[in-house]
Amino acid sequence: MQRICGSLAAAGYRVQLVGWQRPGSPPLTAQPYAQFRLRGWFQRGKLFYLEYNLRLFVHLLGQRAAAWCAADLDTALPVWLRARLGGQPFVYDAHELFTEVPEVVARPAVQRVWRWVEGFVVPRARLAYTVGPALARVFAERYGRPVAVVRNVSRLQPPEPLPAASLAGSYILYQAPDMGRGLENLLDAMPQVAGRLVICGEGDLSAALRERASRLGLLASHSCPEGKVEFRGFVLPEALREVTRHAAVGIMLLENTGLSYYYSLANKFFDYVHAGIPQVLIDFPEYRALNEQFDVAELVADLQPATLAAALNRLLPGGEPARYQHLAANCRRAAPQLSWQHEERELLRLWAGVVPLGIKPPQ
Repeated sequence: MQRICGSLAAAGYRVQLVGWQRPGSPPLTAQPYAQFRLRGWFQRGKLFYLEYNLRLFVHLLGQRAAAWCAADLDTALPVWLRARLGGQPFVYDAHELFTEVPEVVARPAVQRVWRWVEGFVVPRARLAYTVGPALARVFAERYGRPVAVVRNVSRLQPPEPLPAASLAGSYILYQAPDMGRGLENLLDAMPQVAGRLVICGEGDLSAALRERASRLGLLASHSCPEGKVEFRGFVLPEALREVTRHAAVGIMLLENTGLSYYYSLANKFFDYVHAGIPQVLIDFPEYRALNEQFDVAELVADLQPATLAAALNRLLPGGEPARYQHLAANCRRAAPQLSWQHEERELLRLWAGVVPLGIKPPQ
């Protein structure tokens, strides 16, 4: 959302990004657009979604805009209603196929509710776009309408030359732990991996993952002061970029627990490419297509610990250094093509068709 809002603001749009204040949310940093965080009593479950939607709608009633954009399905109803009340366009920005994420697929009654919401709002959007071609096809097949693609790609930083990837003293990096990401299997593989794992971010499984790592003897101890696994918690985007650049290998795993994951195109894939580091990558359609084009990763067909350990060890000391350097060189060649600078042109083209620059919001 920072990339999207930043690009719209730089083009001349006045933007407000609305989010939710969580207990562990880091302070907001200055941005070229307005930011507002809603606060409430609940942080998860049905009551959270109910409170979130009510508070969001009340907040939006006090705002004026030329268009209203919902980022994912859990904000779509109040944003659509505010757009309808004001007679302005409604835009749907789908970062995932919300009705097919593991937390929803596992609860059929909840899934039916969200499928109804999706079926209500997606056909009514003036503009709809998502993060990858496969998800765009799913939406188009379900609702018979075009859905554009704006990939969730990192902005390439030209002032900082891409490093020549090095294995010395570096680590394996996993960004953003959560359900369905294969992290339990990754921890089980680590005793057989010739490297150290750094996990950045927090998610629903954070406590369970820390307990599992402790049980496996992977955390720092007297016998192993550094430990084989380090949990760094929340890391701001600017700091995460630097953490990624100093990694030796990135890792991007998903379980096939729903179409949203199976057809996903996560931004961490592009973060690793921009950092010039090879990655171990789940063999799902979008990632396979990109890897066939650019050859920047070792693909794994399953999440068995032995499979993960073997793939990681090929890219770590004692593995296949020629293969590692080949993938790293391909990352450096691919980075300029796989950049937000390319994607934002499509974003601005799409938004110009909804709100041409110079159109002022209603007073």
